[in-house]
Amino acid sequence: MKKYIITAMLSVLSAVSVLAQSKKDVQVSKLYSDYIGIKSALASDDTGKASAAAAAFIKTSSSARKALSEGQLNTLRKDAKTIADSKNISVQRKTFHNLSDNMIALSKEYKLSQELVYIQYCPMADGSWLSDESKIINPYYGKSMLSCGSVKSKIK
Repeated sequence: MKKYIITAMLSVLSAVSVLAQSKKDVQVSKLYSDYIGIKSALASDDTGKASAAAAAFIKTSSSARKALSEGQLNTLRKDAKTIADSKNISVQRKTFHNLSDNMIALSKEYKLSQELVYIQYCPMADGSWLSDESKIINPYYGKSMLSCGSVKSKIK
């Protein structure tokens, strides 16, 4: 009888742990969605949309307080704020490089999407970014070199 009770308790604890982790994944997934908005705006050379998407990212970060540490959130917010406040595409892209590195680091801890996520790399910018599609749409050079880069890995 004790063995069954202990097994049942362990099953409940495991289920609670999975549920808590999936809630955290959902919160981080929302950040990823806003991140994709920033990437898309930079790829289309649109500073206004990049600023708006970064502002949305900052707003969404408030709901990720339970998933991420204050240090992680502050780092992400700092980069997003620089992108949101700037009207200079070069500054936005340079800062996006840092934001991308931090989002890629998060992808090792959290499930960003139910779909496949691609880590892509541009050798000209020496920078990686996350994408929701395998096609290269380069946020570091936009229309001037839109297809520069390659898929480096996939996150399931």
